[in-house]
Amino acid sequence: MLLVVSDPPDPLADIAREAAPKATVLSTGTYLDSQRFRVHLGKHFGADPAHVEAQVIGDHGTSQVFLWSSARIGGVPLAALLERRGERMVELRHKLERDVRYANITIIEGHDASQYGIGIVSARIAEIVLNDECAVIPIGSYQKKFGVTLSLPSIVGRRGVIEVLEPAMSDEEREGLKKSADALGTALARVRKQPKAKVAASN
Repeated sequence: MLLVVSDPPDPLADIAREAAPKATVLSTGTYLDSQRFRVHLGKHFGADPAHVEAQVIGDHGTSQVFLWSSARIGGVPLAALLERRGERMVELRHKLERDVRYANITIIEGHDASQYGIGIVSARIAEIVLNDECAVIPIGSYQKKFGVTLSLPSIVGRRGVIEVLEPAMSDEEREGLKKSADALGTALARVRKQPKAKVAASN
């Protein structure tokens, strides 16, 4: 089994899968982004992130998809919580998505590095696989439907992704996932061209 821990992880997971066709290839994908999403939501609502249900799917990049429609705290939909507080979803979305997408920049500015988060996530994935936990996490694996590796909530154990659990999505989120897949396809095409460009340059 190969776990791709790079930035970006998904296109290089596809390259690894092609280079080692007999291996099970996973990418860290949006697992870290989902954890950050939960932390920021917990902070906003004053709740322990362990009791926040929220996921980021698609790619680990700027076209990732935040599943606001299914996000909950203690089983209560965010929309209901925001209505009680007199807050607007659009304002919260704008702030939190920006904070999550660019969290690594904030972390680097504070600590001169951002390896701790991805280190913890990588260790946790290894633990899930080695212990055959069958944990459900958003993780990158090859999705035939989209033709690329991208993240969806999946049951993960010793054999890798045992089952992909495609979540309920709003029309906007479903369209966002398609755009995320298209962006990954474009990135993969660029990666595939790089070795040829280098060979041509060396000649």
